[in-house]
Amino acid sequence: MTDLELAWTLPSPALLGLAAVAIALLLLLIIKARLHAFIALVIVSVLTALASGIRPGDLIEVLYDGFGSTLASVALLVGLGAMLGRMLELSGGAEVLTDSLIRLFGQKRAPLALGVTSLLFGFPIFFDAGLVVMLPIIFTIARRLGGSLLLYAMPAAMAFSAMHIFVPPHPGPVAASGLLGANVGLVLICGLIIAIPTWYLTGYLFGLIIGRRIDVAVPDVLSGGKNSAFAEFSSKPKLSHVIILLVLPLILIFLNTGLNFAGEAGWVDVESTPIASLRLLGETPIALLITVIMAMWLLGWRQNKGPSLVETVVDSALGPVCSIILITGAGGMFGGVLRASGIGDSLADSLAALGLPVIVAGFVIAAIVRIAQGSATVALTTAAALVQPIVVGSPDLSSLQVVAIVLSLAAGSVFASHVNDSGFWLVSRFFGMDTKTTLKTWTVAESLLGAVGFIFSFALYGIVSLF
Repeated sequence: MTDLELAWTLPSPALLGLAAVAIALLLLLIIKARLHAFIALVIVSVLTALASGIRPGDLIEVLYDGFGSTLASVALLVGLGAMLGRMLELSGGAEVLTDSLIRLFGQKRAPLALGVTSLLFGFPIFFDAGLVVMLPIIFTIARRLGGSLLLYAMPAAMAFSAMHIFVPPHPGPVAASGLLGANVGLVLICGLIIAIPTWYLTGYLFGLIIGRRIDVAVPDVLSGGKNSAFAEFSSKPKLSHVIILLVLPLILIFLNTGLNFAGEAGWVDVESTPIASLRLLGETPIALLITVIMAMWLLGWRQNKGPSLVETVVDSALGPVCSIILITGAGGMFGGVLRASGIGDSLADSLAALGLPVIVAGFVIAAIVRIAQGSATVALTTAAALVQPIVVGSPDLSSLQVVAIVLSLAAGSVFASHVNDSGFWLVSRFFGMDTKTTLKTWTVAESLLGAVGFIFSFALYGIVSLF
Protein backbone atom coordinates (compact mmCIF):
# COMPACT_ATOMS: atom_id res chain seq x y z
CA MET A 1 0.00 0.00 0.00
CA THR A 2 1.41 3.41 -0.91
CA ASP A 3 0.80 7.01 0.25
CA LEU A 4 -0.73 5.93 3.56
CA GLU A 5 -1.56 8.89 5.85
CA LEU A 6 -1.48 8.12 9.58
CA ALA A 7 -3.99 9.64 11.97
CA TRP A 8 -1.04 10.48 14.23
CA THR A 9 2.70 9.93 14.11
CA LEU A 10 4.48 8.42 17.09
CA PRO A 11 8.12 9.27 17.90
CA SER A 12 10.71 6.56 17.36
CA PRO A 13 10.94 5.45 21.04
CA ALA A 14 7.14 5.05 21.16
CA LEU A 15 7.15 3.06 17.90
CA LEU A 16 9.85 0.79 19.28
CA GLY A 17 7.84 0.28 22.46
CA LEU A 18 4.71 -0.44 20.42
CA ALA A 19 6.52 -3.10 18.42
CA ALA A 20 7.83 -4.72 21.61
CA VAL A 21 4.37 -4.71 23.23
CA ALA A 22 2.77 -6.16 20.06
CA ILE A 23 5.27 -9.02 19.90
CA ALA A 24 4.93 -9.72 23.63
CA LEU A 25 1.11 -9.76 23.34
CA LEU A 26 1.30 -12.14 20.39
CA LEU A 27 3.55 -14.55 22.26
CA LEU A 28 1.28 -14.32 25.32
CA LEU A 29 -1.83 -15.15 23.29
CA ILE A 30 -0.20 -18.09 21.50
CA ILE A 31 1.94 -19.62 24.25
CA LYS A 32 0.00 -18.82 27.44
CA ALA A 33 -3.60 -18.37 26.30
CA ARG A 34 -3.23 -21.21 23.75
CA LEU A 35 -5.05 -19.15 21.12
CA HIS A 36 -4.68 -20.40 17.54
CA ALA A 37 -1.76 -18.63 15.86
CA PHE A 38 -3.89 -17.43 12.93
CA ILE A 39 -6.47 -15.74 15.17
CA ALA A 40 -3.78 -14.30 17.43
CA LEU A 41 -1.89 -12.80 14.50
CA VAL A 42 -5.04 -11.17 13.11
CA ILE A 43 -6.02 -9.71 16.51
CA VAL A 44 -2.56 -8.30 17.21
CA SER A 45 -2.28 -6.95 13.66
CA VAL A 46 -5.55 -5.00 14.09
CA LEU A 47 -4.61 -3.63 17.52
CA THR A 48 -1.10 -2.65 16.41
CA ALA A 49 -2.38 -0.91 13.30
CA LEU A 50 -4.88 1.19 15.26
CA ALA A 51 -2.37 2.01 18.01
CA SER A 52 0.25 3.14 15.48
CA GLY A 53 -2.10 5.70 13.93
CA ILE A 54 -3.46 3.84 10.91
CA ARG A 55 -6.94 5.22 10.27
CA PRO A 56 -9.90 2.82 10.73
CA GLY A 57 -10.91 3.49 7.14
CA ASP A 58 -7.49 2.31 5.92
CA LEU A 59 -7.17 -0.64 8.30
CA ILE A 60 -8.67 -3.39 6.13
CA GLU A 61 -6.64 -2.32 3.11
CA VAL A 62 -3.43 -2.46 5.15
CA LEU A 63 -4.34 -5.92 6.46
CA TYR A 64 -5.24 -7.18 2.99
CA ASP A 65 -2.02 -5.75 1.56
CA GLY A 66 0.24 -7.61 3.99
CA PHE A 67 -1.81 -10.80 3.91
CA GLY A 68 -2.32 -10.85 0.14
CA SER A 69 1.25 -10.03 -0.83
CA THR A 70 2.51 -12.87 1.34
CA LEU A 71 -0.02 -15.37 0.01
CA ALA A 72 0.82 -14.36 -3.56
CA SER A 73 4.33 -15.68 -3.10
CA VAL A 74 3.63 -18.51 -0.65
CA ALA A 75 0.28 -20.13 -1.47
CA LEU A 76 1.16 -21.34 -4.98
CA LEU A 77 4.57 -22.61 -3.87
CA VAL A 78 3.28 -24.40 -0.78
CA GLY A 79 0.25 -25.87 -2.60
CA LEU A 80 2.20 -27.17 -5.58
CA GLY A 81 5.12 -28.22 -3.40
CA ALA A 82 2.80 -30.15 -1.11
CA MET A 83 1.29 -31.98 -4.11
CA LEU A 84 4.77 -32.94 -5.30
CA GLY A 85 5.74 -33.97 -1.79
CA ARG A 86 2.64 -36.13 -1.35
CA MET A 87 3.28 -37.87 -4.68
CA LEU A 88 6.91 -38.57 -3.75
CA GLU A 89 5.93 -39.74 -0.28
CA LEU A 90 3.06 -42.07 -1.13
CA SER A 91 4.57 -43.47 -4.32
CA GLY A 92 7.67 -44.59 -2.44
CA GLY A 93 9.85 -42.17 -4.40
CA ALA A 94 11.15 -40.48 -1.26
CA GLU A 95 12.04 -43.88 0.16
CA VAL A 96 13.91 -44.84 -3.02
CA LEU A 97 16.05 -41.68 -2.84
CA THR A 98 16.53 -42.15 0.89
CA ASP A 99 17.94 -45.65 0.32
CA SER A 100 20.39 -44.25 -2.24
CA LEU A 101 21.55 -41.39 -0.01
CA ILE A 102 22.08 -43.71 2.94
CA ARG A 103 24.05 -46.16 0.79
CA LEU A 104 26.19 -43.34 -0.59
CA PHE A 105 26.87 -41.36 2.61
CA GLY A 106 26.08 -43.81 5.40
CA GLN A 107 23.55 -43.39 8.19
CA LYS A 108 25.80 -41.24 10.36
CA ARG A 109 26.33 -38.71 7.56
CA ALA A 110 22.64 -38.44 6.59
CA PRO A 111 22.26 -34.89 8.04
CA LEU A 112 25.37 -33.80 6.13
CA ALA A 113 24.04 -35.39 2.93
CA LEU A 114 20.74 -33.53 3.28
CA GLY A 115 22.56 -30.26 3.95
CA VAL A 116 24.92 -30.58 0.99
CA THR A 117 22.03 -31.53 -1.30
CA SER A 118 20.09 -28.49 -0.10
CA LEU A 119 23.09 -26.22 -0.69
CA LEU A 120 23.18 -27.37 -4.31
CA PHE A 121 19.41 -27.03 -4.73
CA GLY A 122 19.49 -23.68 -2.95
CA PHE A 123 21.71 -22.04 -5.53
CA PRO A 124 18.87 -21.16 -7.92
CA ILE A 125 15.77 -22.06 -5.84
CA PHE A 126 14.27 -19.70 -3.26
CA PHE A 127 14.13 -20.75 0.39
CA ASP A 128 10.44 -21.66 0.67
CA ALA A 129 10.22 -23.51 -2.66
CA GLY A 130 13.41 -25.50 -2.06
CA LEU A 131 12.39 -26.48 1.46
CA VAL A 132 8.98 -27.72 0.36
CA VAL A 133 10.53 -29.86 -2.40
CA MET A 134 13.05 -31.41 0.02
CA LEU A 135 10.59 -32.08 2.86
CA PRO A 136 9.48 -35.59 1.76
CA ILE A 137 13.13 -36.68 1.58
CA ILE A 138 13.85 -35.15 5.00
CA PHE A 139 10.79 -36.76 6.58
CA THR A 140 11.50 -40.18 5.09
CA ILE A 141 15.13 -40.19 6.28
CA ALA A 142 14.03 -39.03 9.76
CA ARG A 143 11.47 -41.84 10.00
CA ARG A 144 13.96 -44.41 8.74
CA LEU A 145 16.88 -43.51 11.00
CA GLY A 146 14.99 -42.27 14.04
CA GLY A 147 15.76 -39.41 16.38
CA SER A 148 14.50 -35.85 16.34
CA LEU A 149 13.32 -34.34 13.04
CA LEU A 150 15.60 -31.36 13.76
CA LEU A 151 18.66 -33.56 13.37
CA TYR A 152 17.86 -33.88 9.66
CA ALA A 153 15.65 -30.86 8.91
CA MET A 154 17.79 -28.09 10.40
CA PRO A 155 20.90 -28.67 8.23
CA ALA A 156 18.72 -28.69 5.11
CA ALA A 157 16.56 -25.68 6.02
CA MET A 158 19.58 -23.61 7.07
CA ALA A 159 21.35 -24.51 3.82
CA PHE A 160 18.48 -23.01 1.82
CA SER A 161 18.46 -19.96 4.09
CA ALA A 162 22.22 -19.36 3.77
CA MET A 163 22.15 -19.60 -0.02
CA HIS A 164 19.06 -17.39 -0.24
CA ILE A 165 20.63 -14.65 1.86
CA PHE A 166 24.23 -14.52 0.66
CA VAL A 167 24.41 -15.78 -2.91
CA PRO A 168 23.19 -14.20 -6.18
CA PRO A 169 21.04 -14.71 -8.17
CA HIS A 170 18.75 -14.54 -5.14
CA PRO A 171 17.00 -11.16 -4.99
CA GLY A 172 18.42 -9.84 -1.70
CA PRO A 173 22.13 -9.78 -2.55
CA VAL A 174 21.35 -8.75 -6.13
CA ALA A 175 19.29 -5.76 -4.93
CA ALA A 176 21.94 -4.69 -2.42
CA SER A 177 24.65 -5.07 -5.06
CA GLY A 178 22.71 -2.80 -7.38
CA LEU A 179 22.15 -0.13 -4.72
CA LEU A 180 25.79 -0.10 -3.62
CA GLY A 181 27.37 -0.59 -7.04
CA ALA A 182 28.99 -3.93 -6.16
CA ASN A 183 30.20 -6.38 -8.79
CA VAL A 184 27.60 -9.18 -8.79
CA GLY A 185 30.16 -11.75 -9.90
CA LEU A 186 32.38 -10.92 -6.94
CA VAL A 187 29.38 -11.00 -4.63
CA LEU A 188 28.56 -14.49 -5.93
CA ILE A 189 32.10 -15.80 -5.35
CA CYS A 190 32.53 -14.18 -1.93
CA GLY A 191 28.95 -15.08 -1.01
CA LEU A 192 29.70 -18.75 -1.58
CA ILE A 193 32.97 -18.45 0.37
CA ILE A 194 31.01 -17.04 3.32
CA ALA A 195 27.76 -19.01 2.99
CA ILE A 196 29.27 -22.52 3.05
CA PRO A 197 31.34 -22.29 6.28
CA THR A 198 28.59 -20.20 7.90
CA TRP A 199 26.09 -22.95 7.10
CA TYR A 200 28.47 -25.63 8.37
CA LEU A 201 28.78 -23.90 11.76
CA THR A 202 25.21 -22.64 12.23
CA GLY A 203 23.18 -25.10 10.18
CA TYR A 204 25.01 -28.41 10.33
CA LEU A 205 26.88 -28.37 13.66
CA PHE A 206 24.19 -26.39 15.51
CA GLY A 207 21.55 -28.59 13.89
CA LEU A 208 23.28 -31.68 15.31
CA ILE A 209 23.39 -30.08 18.76
CA ILE A 210 19.73 -29.09 18.98
CA GLY A 211 18.67 -32.26 17.20
CA ARG A 212 20.13 -34.25 20.09
CA ARG A 213 18.66 -31.95 22.76
CA ILE A 214 15.16 -31.23 21.44
CA ASP A 215 12.97 -34.09 20.29
CA VAL A 216 10.57 -33.16 17.48
CA ALA A 217 8.46 -35.91 15.97
CA VAL A 218 8.11 -36.24 12.20
CA PRO A 219 4.75 -34.69 11.26
CA ASP A 220 2.21 -36.27 8.92
CA VAL A 221 1.64 -33.08 6.92
CA LEU A 222 2.79 -34.67 3.65
CA SER A 223 2.20 -38.38 4.17
CA GLY A 224 -1.28 -38.08 5.60
CA GLY A 225 -0.32 -40.53 8.32
CA LYS A 226 -1.06 -44.24 8.21
CA ASN A 227 -3.89 -44.08 5.69
CA SER A 228 -4.75 -47.47 4.22
CA ALA A 229 -6.76 -45.80 1.45
CA PHE A 230 -3.48 -45.18 -0.34
CA ALA A 231 -2.12 -48.70 0.00
CA GLU A 232 -2.78 -49.18 -3.72
CA PHE A 233 -0.32 -46.39 -4.43
CA SER A 234 2.65 -48.30 -3.08
CA SER A 235 4.77 -49.62 -5.97
CA LYS A 236 8.14 -47.90 -5.88
CA PRO A 237 9.32 -45.85 -8.88
CA LYS A 238 12.78 -45.90 -10.39
CA LEU A 239 15.52 -43.81 -8.80
CA SER A 240 16.05 -42.05 -12.13
CA HIS A 241 12.43 -40.88 -12.14
CA VAL A 242 12.77 -39.43 -8.63
CA ILE A 243 15.97 -37.63 -9.57
CA ILE A 244 14.28 -36.21 -12.67
CA LEU A 245 11.47 -34.79 -10.51
CA LEU A 246 13.93 -33.17 -8.08
CA VAL A 247 16.28 -31.83 -10.74
CA LEU A 248 13.60 -30.59 -13.16
CA PRO A 249 12.55 -27.53 -11.10
CA LEU A 250 16.23 -26.87 -10.38
CA ILE A 251 17.01 -26.73 -14.11
CA LEU A 252 13.97 -24.63 -14.99
CA ILE A 253 14.50 -22.10 -12.20
CA PHE A 254 18.22 -21.93 -12.94
CA LEU A 255 17.31 -21.18 -16.56
CA ASN A 256 15.21 -18.25 -15.40
CA THR A 257 17.81 -16.83 -13.05
CA GLY A 258 20.59 -17.35 -15.57
CA LEU A 259 18.69 -15.48 -18.28
CA ASN A 260 17.88 -12.65 -15.85
CA PHE A 261 21.56 -12.41 -14.96
CA ALA A 262 22.50 -12.42 -18.65
CA GLY A 263 19.94 -9.68 -19.27
CA GLU A 264 21.41 -7.48 -16.54
CA ALA A 265 24.85 -8.03 -18.06
CA GLY A 266 23.52 -6.99 -21.47
CA TRP A 267 24.15 -10.36 -23.11
CA VAL A 268 20.52 -11.01 -24.07
CA ASP A 269 17.32 -9.01 -24.51
CA VAL A 270 15.07 -10.30 -21.72
CA GLU A 271 12.01 -8.63 -23.29
CA SER A 272 12.26 -10.53 -26.55
CA THR A 273 9.55 -13.17 -26.99
CA PRO A 274 11.85 -16.26 -27.11
CA ILE A 275 13.82 -15.19 -24.01
CA ALA A 276 10.67 -14.10 -22.14
CA SER A 277 9.07 -17.48 -22.91
CA LEU A 278 12.08 -19.36 -21.54
CA ARG A 279 12.09 -17.14 -18.47
CA LEU A 280 8.42 -17.94 -17.91
CA LEU A 281 9.18 -21.66 -17.78
CA GLY A 282 11.64 -20.94 -14.98
CA GLU A 283 9.34 -18.81 -12.83
CA THR A 284 9.05 -20.78 -9.60
CA PRO A 285 5.26 -21.43 -9.67
CA ILE A 286 5.39 -22.49 -13.35
CA ALA A 287 8.44 -24.69 -12.74
CA LEU A 288 6.67 -26.43 -9.84
CA LEU A 289 3.46 -26.78 -11.87
CA ILE A 290 5.38 -28.49 -14.68
CA THR A 291 7.09 -30.74 -12.13
CA VAL A 292 3.80 -31.71 -10.47
CA ILE A 293 2.30 -32.69 -13.85
CA MET A 294 5.45 -34.68 -14.63
CA ALA A 295 5.15 -36.39 -11.22
CA MET A 296 1.54 -37.32 -11.91
CA TRP A 297 2.72 -39.00 -15.10
CA LEU A 298 5.93 -40.68 -13.89
CA LEU A 299 4.66 -41.77 -10.47
CA GLY A 300 1.01 -42.35 -11.32
CA TRP A 301 -0.29 -42.73 -14.85
CA ARG A 302 2.91 -44.35 -16.17
CA GLN A 303 2.72 -46.85 -13.27
CA ASN A 304 -0.82 -47.82 -14.36
CA LYS A 305 -2.42 -45.91 -11.48
CA GLY A 306 -5.89 -44.74 -12.40
CA PRO A 307 -6.60 -41.03 -12.88
CA SER A 308 -9.05 -41.08 -9.97
CA LEU A 309 -6.41 -42.42 -7.57
CA VAL A 310 -3.82 -39.88 -8.73
CA GLU A 311 -6.40 -37.10 -8.37
CA THR A 312 -7.25 -38.31 -4.87
CA VAL A 313 -3.60 -38.34 -3.81
CA VAL A 314 -2.96 -34.85 -5.21
CA ASP A 315 -6.15 -33.46 -3.65
CA SER A 316 -5.28 -34.96 -0.26
CA ALA A 317 -2.10 -32.85 -0.16
CA LEU A 318 -3.97 -29.55 0.07
CA GLY A 319 -5.98 -30.05 3.27
CA PRO A 320 -3.04 -30.39 5.69
CA VAL A 321 -1.23 -27.32 4.31
CA CYS A 322 -4.21 -24.93 4.46
CA SER A 323 -3.37 -24.05 8.05
CA ILE A 324 0.27 -23.47 7.08
CA ILE A 325 -0.74 -21.13 4.25
CA LEU A 326 -3.17 -19.11 6.38
CA ILE A 327 -0.79 -18.74 9.34
CA THR A 328 2.04 -17.74 7.02
CA GLY A 329 -0.22 -15.15 5.39
CA ALA A 330 -1.22 -13.80 8.79
CA GLY A 331 2.47 -13.52 9.70
CA GLY A 332 2.93 -11.45 6.56
CA MET A 333 -0.07 -9.34 7.62
CA PHE A 334 1.56 -8.58 10.98
CA GLY A 335 4.84 -7.66 9.32
CA GLY A 336 2.97 -5.49 6.81
CA VAL A 337 1.28 -3.57 9.63
CA LEU A 338 4.63 -2.94 11.28
CA ARG A 339 6.04 -1.65 7.99
CA ALA A 340 3.04 0.59 7.32
CA SER A 341 3.34 2.08 10.81
CA GLY A 342 6.83 3.37 9.98
CA ILE A 343 8.58 1.42 12.75
CA GLY A 344 11.39 0.16 10.49
CA ASP A 345 12.06 3.54 8.88
CA SER A 346 12.18 5.35 12.23
CA LEU A 347 14.62 2.86 13.69
CA ALA A 348 16.83 2.96 10.63
CA ASP A 349 17.01 6.76 10.65
CA SER A 350 17.92 6.79 14.35
CA LEU A 351 20.64 4.15 13.95
CA ALA A 352 22.15 5.89 10.92
CA ALA A 353 23.13 8.82 13.15
CA LEU A 354 25.27 6.75 15.54
CA GLY A 355 28.49 7.21 13.56
CA LEU A 356 29.53 3.54 13.45
CA PRO A 357 31.89 2.20 10.75
CA VAL A 358 29.86 1.67 7.59
CA ILE A 359 30.13 -2.14 7.60
CA VAL A 360 29.03 -2.32 11.26
CA ALA A 361 26.31 0.31 10.87
CA GLY A 362 24.88 -1.51 7.85
CA PHE A 363 24.70 -4.81 9.72
CA VAL A 364 23.13 -3.25 12.82
CA ILE A 365 20.55 -1.30 10.80
CA ALA A 366 19.58 -4.36 8.75
CA ALA A 367 19.35 -6.56 11.86
CA ILE A 368 17.20 -4.18 13.90
CA VAL A 369 14.90 -3.35 10.99
CA ARG A 370 14.55 -7.10 10.42
CA ILE A 371 13.67 -7.69 14.09
CA ALA A 372 11.21 -4.78 14.07
CA GLN A 373 9.19 -5.61 10.96
CA GLY A 374 10.07 -9.15 9.85
CA SER A 375 10.89 -8.80 6.16
CA ALA A 376 14.47 -9.65 5.23
CA THR A 377 14.09 -7.93 1.87
CA VAL A 378 12.86 -4.68 3.44
CA ALA A 379 15.64 -4.80 6.04
CA LEU A 380 18.29 -5.34 3.39
CA THR A 381 17.08 -2.65 0.99
CA THR A 382 16.51 -0.15 3.81
CA ALA A 383 20.02 -0.62 5.15
CA ALA A 384 21.53 -0.48 1.66
CA ALA A 385 19.68 2.75 0.86
CA LEU A 386 20.92 4.38 4.08
CA VAL A 387 24.60 3.51 3.58
CA GLN A 388 24.48 4.12 -0.18
CA PRO A 389 25.66 7.78 0.03
CA ILE A 390 28.71 6.67 2.00
CA VAL A 391 29.61 3.68 -0.16
CA VAL A 392 28.85 4.62 -3.76
CA GLY A 393 31.72 6.46 -5.39
CA SER A 394 33.88 6.43 -2.26
CA PRO A 395 37.58 6.47 -3.24
CA ASP A 396 38.48 4.84 0.08
CA LEU A 397 36.60 1.61 -0.61
CA SER A 398 37.86 -1.10 -2.94
CA SER A 399 35.52 -3.33 -4.92
CA LEU A 400 36.06 -6.21 -2.48
CA GLN A 401 35.31 -3.97 0.49
CA VAL A 402 32.02 -2.98 -1.12
CA VAL A 403 31.27 -6.69 -1.60
CA ALA A 404 31.99 -7.28 2.09
CA ILE A 405 29.55 -4.48 3.00
CA VAL A 406 26.84 -6.05 0.81
CA LEU A 407 27.34 -9.40 2.56
CA SER A 408 27.27 -7.77 6.01
CA LEU A 409 23.90 -6.19 5.14
CA ALA A 410 22.67 -9.60 3.99
CA ALA A 411 23.80 -11.13 7.29
CA GLY A 412 21.89 -8.50 9.24
CA SER A 413 18.73 -9.04 7.20
CA VAL A 414 18.42 -12.70 8.26
CA PHE A 415 19.04 -12.06 11.97
CA ALA A 416 16.47 -13.30 14.52
CA SER A 417 13.56 -14.59 12.47
CA HIS A 418 10.58 -14.54 14.83
CA VAL A 419 6.81 -14.12 14.98
CA ASN A 420 6.56 -11.18 12.55
CA ASP A 421 8.34 -13.16 9.82
CA SER A 422 6.19 -15.31 7.53
CA GLY A 423 9.14 -17.72 7.11
CA PHE A 424 9.07 -18.37 10.86
CA TRP A 425 5.52 -19.70 10.59
CA LEU A 426 6.32 -21.69 7.47
CA VAL A 427 9.09 -23.57 9.33
CA SER A 428 7.05 -23.86 12.53
CA ARG A 429 4.06 -25.49 10.87
CA PHE A 430 5.89 -27.69 8.38
CA PHE A 431 8.16 -29.03 11.13
CA GLY A 432 5.19 -29.50 13.47
CA MET A 433 6.75 -27.30 16.19
CA ASP A 434 4.91 -25.01 18.60
CA THR A 435 5.88 -21.34 18.83
CA LYS A 436 8.10 -21.73 21.88
CA THR A 437 10.10 -24.55 20.31
CA THR A 438 10.46 -22.64 17.04
CA LEU A 439 11.85 -19.64 18.95
CA LYS A 440 14.37 -21.90 20.72
CA THR A 441 15.49 -23.56 17.50
CA TRP A 442 14.83 -21.65 14.28
CA THR A 443 15.13 -18.14 15.74
CA VAL A 444 18.41 -19.00 17.47
CA ALA A 445 19.76 -20.70 14.32
CA GLU A 446 18.89 -17.70 12.11
CA SER A 447 20.49 -15.35 14.67
CA LEU A 448 23.66 -17.42 14.58
CA LEU A 449 23.57 -17.45 10.78
CA GLY A 450 23.43 -13.65 10.73
CA ALA A 451 26.09 -13.19 13.43
CA VAL A 452 28.59 -15.67 11.97
CA GLY A 453 27.96 -14.37 8.46
CA PHE A 454 28.74 -10.86 9.67
CA ILE A 455 31.94 -12.02 11.36
CA PHE A 456 33.15 -13.57 8.10
CA SER A 457 32.12 -10.46 6.14
CA PHE A 458 33.91 -8.21 8.62
CA ALA A 459 37.00 -10.43 8.40
CA LEU A 460 36.94 -10.14 4.60
CA TYR A 461 36.63 -6.36 4.91
CA GLY A 462 39.56 -6.21 7.35
CA ILE A 463 41.82 -8.48 5.29
CA VAL A 464 41.22 -6.48 2.13
CA SER A 465 41.90 -3.26 4.03
CA LEU A 466 45.44 -4.45 4.80
CA PHE A 467 46.42 -4.51 1.13
